[in-house]
Amino acid sequence: MSDSLTLKEYQHLANRTSGAGGDGKQRMMVSALGLAGEAGEFANLIKKMTAHGHPLDSQALADELGDVLWYLAEAATSCGLDLEKIGVENIDKLRERYPDGFSKENSIHRER
Repeated sequence: MSDSLTLKEYQHLANRTSGAGGDGKQRMMVSALGLAGEAGEFANLIKKMTAHGHPLDSQALADELGDVLWYLAEAATSCGLDLEKIGVENIDKLRERYPDGFSKENSIHRER
């Protein structure tokens, strides 16, 4: 497999391993709960590193972020959305909001 993958390709490949969530609204609900759960597992690793003195485990963080990405793709698919289009539109919005990169001033006085 190639070292690069578009979001469109990822979404298509991730969809191959879907199925436990059912269809329709059930699939949306399972993907939303899975996304929240996996994001929580990532946050918990950061909490353990920050508050409990655990060492940084880059592979564990990458594994959890991979699970977040899978559920994000599943959520987009369950809603009939194109993950790559979502990414492009989000970057376009951020470019408009922060044309010269992030700034506190633009963040405080943004229109949307």
